[in-house]
Amino acid sequence: MIIKLPEKLYQQLLEHVQDEFPNEGCGLVAGVIADEEIEVKEVYTMTNLDASAEHFTMDPKEQFAVVKEVRNKGYDLIGNYHSHPFTPSRPSEEDKRLAYDEEAIYFILSLKDEEPVLKAFSIKEQKKVTQIEIELI
Repeated sequence: MIIKLPEKLYQQLLEHVQDEFPNEGCGLVAGVIADEEIEVKEVYTMTNLDASAEHFTMDPKEQFAVVKEVRNKGYDLIGNYHSHPFTPSRPSEEDKRLAYDEEAIYFILSLKDEEPVLKAFSIKEQKKVTQIEIELI
């Protein structure tokens, strides 16, 4: 499995989480799933209702509007993203505990180091973590 992420959408995601720093930024990711390839078509920035550097809660009204738009565009809701302002881009214990959707891909963008690091993960049974390759296009 590989995720193809357009550079422009990566920049949009990066700018959003940098704007939210030192709190976690979060959002939803939509695109097209085909065999062993996922192409990201849209990144939707969301409000972190928690306004916290350690966790996030997306605004349910925003989520509902995004899901409706994704369906209208004929895309798949691929998953979500959030930032780790001060920790590496790997699922925390809380991230794993809250990973209820086993079909979702969880994108984590770390701002811990000078160079941001984006990684994507599949999380099964709230504990089995598999990293998925991201290719910027």
